[in-house]
Amino acid sequence: MDLLVEIGTEELPPKALPTLSAAFTDGISQGLQAAGLTPVEVIAYAAPRRLAVWVKEVAAQQADQTIEKRGPAIKGAFDAEGKPTKAAEAFAASCGVNVADLGTLETDKGAWLVFRQTQAGQATPELLPAIVEKALAGLPIPKRMRWGAGTAEFVRPVHWIVMLADNAVIDAEILGIKTGRESRGHRFHAPDAITLNSPSDYAIQLGSASVVAKFEARRDMIKHKVEQLAKRLGGQAVMPEGLLDEVTALVEWPVPVAGKFEERFLDVPQEALISTMQDNQKYFALVDANGKLMSHFITVANIESRDEIQVVQGNERVIRPRFSDAEFFWTQDKKQPLANRAEQLKSMVFQQKLGTLYDKSQRVAQLAASIAQALNADQALATRAAELGKCDLVTNMVFEFTELQGIMGRYYALHDGEPAEVAQALDEQYMPRFAGDALPSTTTGTILALAERLDTLTGIFGIGQKPTGAKDPFGLRRAALGVLRLLIEKQLPLDLAVLLDKAADGLSAQLGSKPATNETLDYVLERLKGYYQEQGINGALVDAVAALKVSQPLDFDRRVKAVAAFRQLSAAESLAAANKRISNILKKVDGELPAQVDASLLQLPAEQALAAAVQAQQAKVEPLFAQGDYEAALLSLAELREPVDKFFDDVMVMADDLALRNNRLALLNSLRSLFLRVADLSVL
Repeated sequence: MDLLVEIGTEELPPKALPTLSAAFTDGISQGLQAAGLTPVEVIAYAAPRRLAVWVKEVAAQQADQTIEKRGPAIKGAFDAEGKPTKAAEAFAASCGVNVADLGTLETDKGAWLVFRQTQAGQATPELLPAIVEKALAGLPIPKRMRWGAGTAEFVRPVHWIVMLADNAVIDAEILGIKTGRESRGHRFHAPDAITLNSPSDYAIQLGSASVVAKFEARRDMIKHKVEQLAKRLGGQAVMPEGLLDEVTALVEWPVPVAGKFEERFLDVPQEALISTMQDNQKYFALVDANGKLMSHFITVANIESRDEIQVVQGNERVIRPRFSDAEFFWTQDKKQPLANRAEQLKSMVFQQKLGTLYDKSQRVAQLAASIAQALNADQALATRAAELGKCDLVTNMVFEFTELQGIMGRYYALHDGEPAEVAQALDEQYMPRFAGDALPSTTTGTILALAERLDTLTGIFGIGQKPTGAKDPFGLRRAALGVLRLLIEKQLPLDLAVLLDKAADGLSAQLGSKPATNETLDYVLERLKGYYQEQGINGALVDAVAALKVSQPLDFDRRVKAVAAFRQLSAAESLAAANKRISNILKKVDGELPAQVDASLLQLPAEQALAAAVQAQQAKVEPLFAQGDYEAALLSLAELREPVDKFFDDVMVMADDLALRNNRLALLNSLRSLFLRVADLSVL
């Protein structure tokens, strides 16, 4: 049979709609599974005024279930005369039967009394109301609301509930509302009630009532229609995924329409105009083939108007004052050089113990200069970029549009005649802004992005405010991942321990003493496991390198990649096992081992061969280690597989002769030391 559930509401929060729909669908799916019912498919529907689920081809009834309840052991259930004990009688009474009605369960640990009962499966329609109620109760709704005189609570007032099994209504009461088969179409195009025939007809009937019920279908429709309209206007629509989702959640019957604004507004930085179009009006901006903003926009109406011109003009009137504000802010901000705003940062607190944004800018400037020196980059550019880095935060434009921080700094710096790389760095300091975001394109931008994050990490840890659980108010997890990405993906041969120590130096005056950085270093390096997990690299490989306490992320990356390549070799498993065996042997050794292997004590052919192979590899891989070519080094060390296997087959390491034993242990130690130049393979 097919099932249909629809929760009809007032307009749902658009940003939450996809999440609510997914959670509702999952809740019903899990409820059915828990009841032993597995449908062929569960299809979700989500629109501004409804959450719905179509369950396709599920069994009409649960399978019969055999209930088995174990009681006391047979030896404790009957006395010497074979009469039931109190334990047996109590167990039988709890099951609602006599002792004589109980069965016996034979196990390898003895025999037990057991109660068995076959329970007939319930009809699926009888189970559905409770499943729906549980799914609704489990929705991620931060704050539920009440309506009318009832006690029911939901994210928005509920006006109707549909619950069908094939073409029959499932009689129930959900959220204080009687279930039925009546739905509602579009609020304006089809306001009358719709009598739903069956689950399979749901989307078709709503479509006839001007409602595209399926979220993904509506989203694709909007994307296609907007792209077509943009093409007719000679441009391309700027459609971030988040905006597209939000617009999809706002309309039931999408009708894209184009509007226009005065070209004089194009003198304002386009990011500001795009931002206000997207955030305030939910409009799609249009750009030409070169990415330059056009004086057109597209909005998606929820109605097919008989007079589209009125809709267009209404939207044009709404956007004009917002653009005028942006134009005014841009004009006013340019009257004062960015550098002159640094003084205002002295009144803006970054963190009470860490001082103002001005204090932070000075620390970052010092740290940026140090990083630039280590990279043989231009220290003057790095210092200047750091000094200006936060100045745009006190401009009118950024005060109004906070998401433009850095971007407006770039525009104002260029207007003031600052070096182009400095201006670009003011924008790039925030990169990467999120997972998968682009990295800075300039050296100065990279340095500033690093210095900013290192100062924040060291400072917040220095005052004991490290993240706990889900709480991370200063975004330290994101900052740590940003540092790792910058160092690894920009191929910067910098030691993280040294960088954090430099950052700690800058904080000494503010905090009264130099903060420790060990915990900060561990925290950042711990993020490497997640970083590589996203690349499909097993966590054990990361642990193998992490065991060596490597603090240069670029070097760490080369080692991980080398171990990953090594794991693909046929010799890898054997050599990893050998390393683990050697590690366990050496852990049990008391005292120091000889520094060198004594060739005169090598008696057996297998240990002689291994010693010769190890010596040959030492000469071969040393230049590779010096070059940081760990992959080539491990590839070479893989040649040791045969002599290592032969050694363990033929040689007794823990010989009675102490000199022989220590010499063999020294040989194994020299072998293991070669692999430890890359990673600890014993943890694989």
